Order: sequence, then C-alpha cells, then structure tokens
Amino acid sequence: MFKRIKFVGIPVRDQDRALAFWKDVMGFQLVTDQPMGGGQRWIELGIPGADTRVVLFRTDEGPKPGGSMNIVFWTDDVESTARDLEQKGVEFTVKPQKESWGTFAIFKDVDENKFVLGTK
Repeated sequence: MFKRIKFVGIPVRDQDRALAFWKDVMGFQLVTDQPMGGGQRWIELGIPGADTRVVLFRTDEGPKPGGSMNIVFWTDDVESTARDLEQKGVEFTVKPQKESWGTFAIFKDVDENKFVLGTK
C-alpha cells in the first residue's frame, strides 16, 4: 500500500533565508522553487542520494517555526557530521551522545527549529 514518505514540511519565517541554510550549509539539493500565490513558494529540497525530501513553507496556521520537529536525519557518523556542521555555523543544542540504541545529537536551523541527527 504505502511505499515511502515523499517529503516532510519544515515551517520557516523567511523562505530565502531557510533555502540558503538548507542548500548552502546543510548540502541539500534544490528540486523545485515555484510560486504558489499569496506570496508563498513551493520550495522542495532533496537529500543527495536519498528519496526523502523536505519542503520549506510559511503558514499562518499549523506548525510554527521554532519548535522541536519530529524529524531525524540519519547519518553514518554523528560525531563527524556534527563537527562538519558546527564548522559551518550550525548550532547544536545537544552535542553527540552515545546511548545503548545509538548515537544522536540535536541541532537548530535558522528558524530555531530543532532536529535530531542520529545513527546506530
């Protein structure tokens, strides 16, 4: 029945600023950037080598920027990835921690949204 999740939405305040962060700092690839009317744009970004995408959206209803997102970005090496991202200016609210179930860290984007970076 279901095959995969195509994309997840990330609420942002400024789509241009968010696009620069996710593309230039995080290394995501721009899939589409189209006007939607009402000053909105459909900005869809892909993770290189993966089918999962993210959409950067502004809204007056629903999720607001600045919260904890229920999104985990998977990597082969949390410590190395966190170090690389910190060198690019990404702020981590939780530094890499090893647990019995794996290693994780928590970082913030330019809109103060918090995401988990994880691995086994």
